Amino acid sequence: MRHGVDGRQFGRNTSHRVAMLTNLSNSLIKEEQVITTIEKAKEARRLAERLITLAKRDTLNARRLAFARTRDNEVVAKLFGEFAERYKTRKGGYTRIVKISERRWGDAAKMAMLEMVDHPKLDRKKKVKESKEVDPSAPEVAVDPFSKFRKLFAGSKKAASAPKAEKKAAPAKEKAEKVAAPKKAPAKKAAAKKDAK
Repeated sequence: MRHGVDGRQFGRNTSHRVAMLTNLSNSLIKEEQVITTIEKAKEARRLAERLITLAKRDTLNARRLAFARTRDNEVVAKLFGEFAERYKTRKGGYTRIVKISERRWGDAAKMAMLEMVDHPKLDRKKKVKESKEVDPSAPEVAVDPFSKFRKLFAGSKKAASAPKAEKKAAPAKEKAEKVAAPKKAPAKKAAAKKDAK
């Protein structure tokens, strides 16, 4: 029996569950907003809020504990820098869970958005890669998406094409000779049958 044992198991063993929740809380701290199932959000919130409370102490021991729980220097730096400053007057409740009306497509799980309270406005637009400057007066050239593969196999095609052409030509000549030759065998068989009668 599991009397007095708190926390969801998620059908995983301990190491898998701890790694999943650590990764989820690290993503929350880095991105300040993640979308996951409601149950996972509730468990990850516990871990993330404890980390922020730990970061507000700002001692060497607290930093070592935070690194032991996150295993990520970038997360620890953000916790003890930006988050400790942002939440120094707040007593708790650093995160919020907002339920999402749409369910997950695969298994229809209830989804939620776990986000940091008082976070700056997040830019969620798709980043466009910076392209090289192109002359507007230059004519547009069609780009072949398979050019790399064509270059890769160009040498082997030329070498292999000559024997293939000869092989294709030989059966064609044999077929032409067979078609041109008259069929004499059936006539002989019919004459032989008449003689036998």
